[in-house]
Amino acid sequence: QVQLVESGGGLVQAGGSLRLSCAASGRNIASYDMGWFRQSPGKEREFVAAISRSGGSPYYSDSVKGRFTISRDNARNTVYLQMNSLKPEDTAIYFCAASVLVSAVGVFTRVNSYRYWGQGTQVTVSS
Repeated sequence: QVQLVESGGGLVQAGGSLRLSCAASGRNIASYDMGWFRQSPGKEREFVAAISRSGGSPYYSDSVKGRFTISRDNARNTVYLQMNSLKPEDTAIYFCAASVLVSAVGVFTRVNSYRYWGQGTQVTVSS
């Protein structure tokens, strides 16, 4: 199995940028589709972005499309989430996740499609 550790969160002003990293160990991420999710207090965990094993088919939620970019470096065993033009509503704990499922088309956006999860990193955007 794979272990995931997120980093790069913090406090940023609205309009600013952050780059989250998800470092994997135990197994190479090339075996998994990878996703980012987020959760705010009192809300359910929601899909942010995902990328297939090969690095193709990046997919984003409507709320972050055009502002966030997901990427992966299988050689470094790391997944990234570049977040630009941040808004206060982006404030949440961000989680990295790995899916063992294989999709004929696209990537998975549901929480229960992902087996392995990191502990999360807090992102706070001030207005």
